[in-house]
Amino acid sequence: MARPRDPQRRTELLDAIIEYLAEHGLVGLSMRPLAQALGHSTRVLTHHFRDKDDLVNAVLTRLDERQRDRLSAFPGWAEGRSLGAVVRASWDWHLTDDYLPVIRLLHEIEGLAAGGRLPGSQVPAMLTQRTLFVADALRAHGVPTETAERRATLLNAAYAGLQIDYLTTGDETRVRAALEDLIALADAWTRP
Repeated sequence: MARPRDPQRRTELLDAIIEYLAEHGLVGLSMRPLAQALGHSTRVLTHHFRDKDDLVNAVLTRLDERQRDRLSAFPGWAEGRSLGAVVRASWDWHLTDDYLPVIRLLHEIEGLAAGGRLPGSQVPAMLTQRTLFVADALRAHGVPTETAERRATLLNAAYAGLQIDYLTTGDETRVRAALEDLIALADAWTRP
Protein backbone atom coordinates (compact mmCIF):
# COMPACT_ATOMS: atom_id res chain seq x y z
CA MET A 1 0.00 0.00 0.00
CA ALA A 2 1.32 3.43 -0.97
CA ARG A 3 2.25 5.88 1.74
CA PRO A 4 -0.32 8.71 2.06
CA ARG A 5 0.65 12.11 0.72
CA ASP A 6 1.57 14.71 3.32
CA PRO A 7 -0.03 18.04 2.26
CA GLN A 8 2.54 20.11 4.18
CA ARG A 9 5.43 18.22 2.57
CA ARG A 10 3.82 18.65 -0.85
CA THR A 11 3.55 22.42 -0.31
CA GLU A 12 7.20 22.62 0.76
CA LEU A 13 8.18 20.58 -2.28
CA LEU A 14 6.12 22.85 -4.55
CA ASP A 15 7.81 25.96 -3.16
CA ALA A 16 11.22 24.39 -3.84
CA ILE A 17 10.09 23.42 -7.36
CA ILE A 18 8.94 27.00 -7.98
CA GLU A 19 12.36 28.30 -6.91
CA TYR A 20 14.00 25.84 -9.30
CA LEU A 21 11.69 26.76 -12.18
CA ALA A 22 12.11 30.48 -11.50
CA GLU A 23 15.84 29.97 -12.07
CA HIS A 24 15.77 27.39 -14.88
CA GLY A 25 12.44 27.94 -16.62
CA LEU A 26 9.77 25.48 -17.62
CA VAL A 27 10.90 24.69 -21.16
CA GLY A 28 12.80 21.43 -21.17
CA LEU A 29 11.66 20.49 -17.66
CA SER A 30 12.37 16.85 -16.87
CA MET A 31 11.51 15.06 -13.65
CA ARG A 32 14.88 13.36 -13.11
CA PRO A 33 17.07 16.51 -13.27
CA LEU A 34 14.49 18.38 -11.19
CA ALA A 35 14.52 15.68 -8.51
CA GLN A 36 18.33 15.66 -8.48
CA ALA A 37 18.49 19.45 -8.16
CA LEU A 38 16.13 19.26 -5.20
CA GLY A 39 18.17 16.48 -3.59
CA HIS A 40 15.45 13.86 -3.97
CA SER A 41 14.79 10.80 -6.05
CA THR A 42 12.34 10.87 -8.93
CA ARG A 43 10.22 8.58 -6.80
CA VAL A 44 9.62 11.42 -4.31
CA LEU A 45 8.25 13.61 -7.11
CA THR A 46 6.07 10.85 -8.55
CA HIS A 47 4.71 10.15 -5.08
CA HIS A 48 3.34 13.70 -4.94
CA PHE A 49 2.68 14.29 -8.67
CA ARG A 50 1.39 11.69 -11.16
CA ASP A 51 3.46 13.08 -14.01
CA LYS A 52 4.98 16.27 -15.36
CA ASP A 53 1.58 17.70 -16.32
CA ASP A 54 0.28 17.12 -12.80
CA LEU A 55 3.39 18.80 -11.40
CA VAL A 56 2.96 21.84 -13.67
CA ASN A 57 -0.72 22.11 -12.71
CA ALA A 58 0.21 21.94 -9.03
CA VAL A 59 2.87 24.63 -9.55
CA LEU A 60 0.29 26.90 -11.19
CA THR A 61 -2.17 26.34 -8.37
CA ARG A 62 0.51 27.09 -5.77
CA LEU A 63 1.71 30.21 -7.61
CA ASP A 64 -1.85 31.49 -7.79
CA GLU A 65 -2.40 30.71 -4.11
CA ARG A 66 0.77 32.59 -3.10
CA GLN A 67 -0.23 35.58 -5.24
CA ARG A 68 -3.75 35.76 -3.78
CA ASP A 69 -2.49 35.41 -0.21
CA ARG A 70 0.02 38.21 -0.63
CA LEU A 71 -2.32 40.55 -2.49
CA SER A 72 -5.18 40.10 -0.06
CA ALA A 73 -2.78 40.92 2.79
CA PHE A 74 -2.00 44.36 1.36
CA PRO A 75 -3.69 47.11 3.36
CA GLY A 76 -6.65 48.34 1.38
CA TRP A 77 -7.20 45.21 -0.72
CA ALA A 78 -10.71 44.60 0.53
CA GLU A 79 -11.58 48.24 1.15
CA GLY A 80 -10.14 51.37 2.66
CA ARG A 81 -7.04 52.63 0.87
CA SER A 82 -7.23 53.42 -2.79
CA LEU A 83 -7.07 50.48 -5.15
CA GLY A 84 -4.26 52.32 -6.92
CA ALA A 85 -2.17 52.08 -3.75
CA VAL A 86 -2.68 48.32 -3.81
CA VAL A 87 -1.65 48.17 -7.49
CA ARG A 88 1.49 50.17 -6.67
CA ALA A 89 2.35 47.96 -3.68
CA SER A 90 1.84 44.88 -5.84
CA TRP A 91 4.12 46.27 -8.53
CA ASP A 92 6.83 47.09 -6.01
CA TRP A 93 6.63 43.57 -4.58
CA HIS A 94 6.60 41.85 -7.98
CA LEU A 95 9.70 43.68 -9.15
CA THR A 96 11.88 42.94 -6.12
CA ASP A 97 15.00 40.95 -6.89
CA ASP A 98 13.56 38.08 -4.85
CA TYR A 99 10.24 37.86 -6.69
CA LEU A 100 11.10 38.98 -10.22
CA PRO A 101 12.21 35.46 -11.30
CA VAL A 102 8.78 34.14 -10.29
CA ILE A 103 7.11 36.84 -12.41
CA ARG A 104 9.28 35.77 -15.35
CA LEU A 105 8.18 32.17 -14.74
CA LEU A 106 4.50 33.17 -14.69
CA HIS A 107 4.86 35.00 -17.99
CA GLU A 108 6.76 32.06 -19.49
CA ILE A 109 3.93 29.73 -18.48
CA GLU A 110 1.27 32.08 -19.86
CA GLY A 111 3.25 32.49 -23.11
CA LEU A 112 3.61 28.73 -23.54
CA ALA A 113 -0.13 28.30 -23.03
CA ALA A 114 -0.92 31.14 -25.46
CA GLY A 115 1.33 29.47 -28.04
CA GLY A 116 -0.41 26.12 -27.61
CA ARG A 117 2.70 24.55 -26.11
CA LEU A 118 1.23 24.01 -22.65
CA PRO A 119 -1.97 22.04 -23.09
CA GLY A 120 -4.70 21.70 -20.54
CA SER A 121 -7.10 23.98 -18.79
CA GLN A 122 -4.97 25.03 -15.83
CA VAL A 123 -3.59 28.30 -17.26
CA PRO A 124 -6.97 29.53 -18.53
CA ALA A 125 -8.49 28.55 -15.18
CA MET A 126 -5.75 30.43 -13.32
CA LEU A 127 -6.35 33.56 -15.40
CA THR A 128 -10.10 33.30 -14.86
CA GLN A 129 -9.61 32.91 -11.11
CA ARG A 130 -7.27 35.91 -11.10
CA THR A 131 -9.96 37.96 -12.85
CA LEU A 132 -12.62 36.90 -10.36
CA PHE A 133 -10.29 37.66 -7.45
CA VAL A 134 -9.57 41.18 -8.71
CA ALA A 135 -13.26 41.68 -9.57
CA ASP A 136 -14.12 40.91 -5.94
CA ALA A 137 -11.68 43.60 -4.82
CA LEU A 138 -13.15 46.06 -7.32
CA ARG A 139 -16.65 45.34 -6.01
CA ALA A 140 -15.41 45.87 -2.44
CA HIS A 141 -14.14 49.27 -3.60
CA GLY A 142 -17.54 50.20 -5.04
CA VAL A 143 -17.26 49.13 -8.67
CA PRO A 144 -20.69 47.92 -9.85
CA THR A 145 -21.04 44.16 -10.23
CA GLU A 146 -21.99 44.47 -13.91
CA THR A 147 -18.62 46.07 -14.79
CA ALA A 148 -16.31 44.51 -12.17
CA GLU A 149 -15.20 41.47 -14.21
CA ARG A 150 -14.68 43.51 -17.37
CA ARG A 151 -12.59 46.08 -15.50
CA ALA A 152 -10.67 43.35 -13.67
CA THR A 153 -9.82 41.82 -17.04
CA LEU A 154 -8.57 45.17 -18.32
CA LEU A 155 -6.60 45.88 -15.14
CA ASN A 156 -4.97 42.43 -15.16
CA ALA A 157 -4.11 42.58 -18.86
CA ALA A 158 -2.67 46.09 -18.66
CA TYR A 159 -0.67 45.20 -15.54
CA ALA A 160 0.71 42.03 -17.15
CA GLY A 161 1.55 43.95 -20.33
CA LEU A 162 3.47 46.53 -18.32
CA GLN A 163 5.38 43.75 -16.58
CA ILE A 164 6.28 42.16 -19.92
CA ASP A 165 7.35 45.55 -21.28
CA TYR A 166 9.59 46.11 -18.26
CA LEU A 167 11.04 42.58 -18.39
CA THR A 168 11.74 42.95 -22.10
CA THR A 169 13.04 46.53 -22.29
CA GLY A 170 14.23 47.27 -18.76
CA ASP A 171 12.87 50.79 -19.23
CA GLU A 172 11.72 51.38 -15.66
CA THR A 173 11.06 55.11 -16.07
CA ARG A 174 8.70 54.79 -19.03
CA VAL A 175 6.92 51.71 -17.69
CA ARG A 176 6.54 53.25 -14.22
CA ALA A 177 4.94 56.34 -15.79
CA ALA A 178 2.47 54.11 -17.64
CA LEU A 179 1.78 52.23 -14.41
CA GLU A 180 0.88 55.54 -12.76
CA ASP A 181 -1.69 56.09 -15.53
CA LEU A 182 -3.12 52.63 -14.83
CA ILE A 183 -3.24 53.43 -11.12
CA ALA A 184 -5.11 56.67 -11.84
CA LEU A 185 -7.60 54.72 -13.94
CA ALA A 186 -8.15 52.16 -11.16
CA ASP A 187 -8.63 54.96 -8.64
CA ALA A 188 -11.11 56.68 -10.98
CA TRP A 189 -13.17 53.48 -11.10
CA THR A 190 -13.23 53.20 -7.32
CA ARG A 191 -13.56 56.86 -6.33
CA PRO A 192 -16.92 57.57 -4.66
